[in-house]
Amino acid sequence: MLDPFIIMSAPNGARRQKVDHPNIPITPDEMALCAEQIIDNGASILHLHVRDNEGGHSLDVERYRASIKAIKNAVGENIIIQTTTESVGIYSRKQQMHMVKSLRPEAVSIALRELCPSDREMLDFSKFIDWLKLEKIFPQFILYDNNDFQRFECYRKNGLFQNDNPFVLFVFGNYQGNIDAEKSKVKTLWDAAKSSKVPWAACGFSENERECVTRAASLNAHIRVGFENNIWDGKGLILENNAQMIAFSAKEAHKINRSIATAADVKNSFNLRN
Repeated sequence: MLDPFIIMSAPNGARRQKVDHPNIPITPDEMALCAEQIIDNGASILHLHVRDNEGGHSLDVERYRASIKAIKNAVGENIIIQTTTESVGIYSRKQQMHMVKSLRPEAVSIALRELCPSDREMLDFSKFIDWLKLEKIFPQFILYDNNDFQRFECYRKNGLFQNDNPFVLFVFGNYQGNIDAEKSKVKTLWDAAKSSKVPWAACGFSENERECVTRAASLNAHIRVGFENNIWDGKGLILENNAQMIAFSAKEAHKINRSIATAADVKNSFNLRN
């Protein structure tokens, strides 16, 4: 039996601006409205980025708190808010972990290659993972290529993640959208994803996003969609808002009689705190 389909929304990311799409949500109020729209269409996790005064990427704790408060005031516990630790070449791994320890979010995404770029950082990273478990913070581990996956599997088998079923996100492609150049790497990563023994989600870029939705749904995996990675529909037209790709993802799941996960379903599946 297929598991309920977890549809994650990445509505803004670290890079796109209003000039790229007028409806990209950036302010707390815009994020709150976005949360209402995506929940109505089937999203259960919101992958949250915040920006500085110039619209640049930020890991500022107070900016996170402002957005989280606005979202929770609007939708309560009907969505899980996953904060990013993405460095974007600005923040060190120490700064990334410090942000998480200061904020104590309910969920967080972690790029393995950023917080544990080699075995030399493994002990420090392991202590951070232990702390997440103690604080009951729900991590998702981001893997960009097969090398990431192989290292993740080695660490997992050695018990580093303190969890038999850590949640993974496979990233198929890149922000430059050079799909042809990425084909070999993407194929290898799909093969790795299909062999994965843990719950996983996929995300793609530009026109590749829709293919990721269909494939993930059929493979009993999950999906992350949103303006962070794509602003185009299947006809090459600009999407109106983030809810449209959430609705498309739900429709693809319904085609194969797969139910859509709610935030409560996600919490039950991963034994998360109330």
